[in-house]
Amino acid sequence: MACPPAIATLTRLLVALSLSFALLVRPAIAQQILRDAETEALFNDISAPIVNAAKMDPRNVQVLLINDKEINAFVAGGQYIWMHSGLITAADNVNQVQGVIAHELGHIEGGHIIRSSEGMKTATGITLLSLVLGAAAIAAGGGEAGMGIMAAGQQAAMGKYLAFSRNQESSADLAGARYLSGAGISGRGSLEFFKKLQNQEYRLAIPQDDSYGRTHPLSGERIAVLTDVYEKDPAWTKPVDSLLTQKFARVKAKLTGFVSDPAQTLQTYPERDQSIPAHYARAYAWHKSAYPDKALQEVDALLAAEPDDPYFLELKGQVLLESGRPVDAIAPLRTAVAKSGNQPLIAALLGHALIASEDSRNFDEAERVLRNAVARDRENPFAWYQLGVVYQQRGDIPRAALATAERYAMQGQDALALRSADAAMQGLKEGTTDWLRAQDIAMVSRAAIEGQGRKRR
Repeated sequence: MACPPAIATLTRLLVALSLSFALLVRPAIAQQILRDAETEALFNDISAPIVNAAKMDPRNVQVLLINDKEINAFVAGGQYIWMHSGLITAADNVNQVQGVIAHELGHIEGGHIIRSSEGMKTATGITLLSLVLGAAAIAAGGGEAGMGIMAAGQQAAMGKYLAFSRNQESSADLAGARYLSGAGISGRGSLEFFKKLQNQEYRLAIPQDDSYGRTHPLSGERIAVLTDVYEKDPAWTKPVDSLLTQKFARVKAKLTGFVSDPAQTLQTYPERDQSIPAHYARAYAWHKSAYPDKALQEVDALLAAEPDDPYFLELKGQVLLESGRPVDAIAPLRTAVAKSGNQPLIAALLGHALIASEDSRNFDEAERVLRNAVARDRENPFAWYQLGVVYQQRGDIPRAALATAERYAMQGQDALALRSADAAMQGLKEGTTDWLRAQDIAMVSRAAIEGQGRKRR
């Protein structure tokens, strides 16, 4: 049966409105997550004092990296801060990144992800009222007047939501300034980064006279407010920690080498630059270009400067392993694991090398290393995959299925997680720790599948 014109118009506008709000608040976490031991250690070092100043527990706050060239960061529920790789490569110094972290912590403290539904509720109420009035006008024969009421209502609703979003951003700016002050960290980097964003707005020809119609205040508006706040703070003239500066230069260089086009990396870090960051960037660029010998030359230059550095040893093992030399990769990776205090991401790479050696004598060590890795960091699909391979090679099919279930559950593949967990339970002794873990995964996965089914109905 065909809908009356007024009702059809009403339906289309409701759908359009719901989609527009979904685009505004949907977290962009579909990009590839980049896990790197050195980068995550740096994030912990630079965020811990700010997290403490925000009265949060550093053990509960995680700063994670995603592969996205946009200069952006966001929170998407819980106490997780997502940093785009483009933000790190665009930042000039570690203090700028600290300013971004402080701002995002302001969103977490303010509960802005949860409260965004308040802004949507208000805006939706305005829209629904205008749609009802507009539909009534159309039904009474005033077609143009009715459409005008609907359009005006939708514009007012969107304006209401955008104003709500801008208020949240301004609140997070001031909260971030308070955290930096409490941590004794200068706000210079925060202002520098906003000026960087302002330059981007200039290049995109974004009008600078009015922030109406935007989810964020204009960078110029934010700079004006924060300059007065930061310049009065006792930490304004405090220099940046030199050790953190060195660590950031290394991480930025390796990230540039990993995510950028190799030719661009070699332009940014030319051969005449013999600094540690330059060797680091070129090692990744050459490895990415499939020139393992040149990559190893750069890694050896790094190790000549700092022979016990676990991250340089990790990179040597990675280049050897991914160049088809897993046996040669084992020694540097073993040392890297020892020097890093059994860092789980590095341990997972060692486990991979031990398995890839195809020497059954290495499987006991691989199992031990990988079990230790997942015990310290369960959120590591790669480690669970490698552990499953070890169990499969040794004929322990139930535990291979359990490791696979862990990996699928972590990746949100509920149907596959349920299937693997059920298979594991069939072969494991009931009541054991592994059997109970498989049962937990099965229950959670089944509930998730049933919940998705209810949503579709």
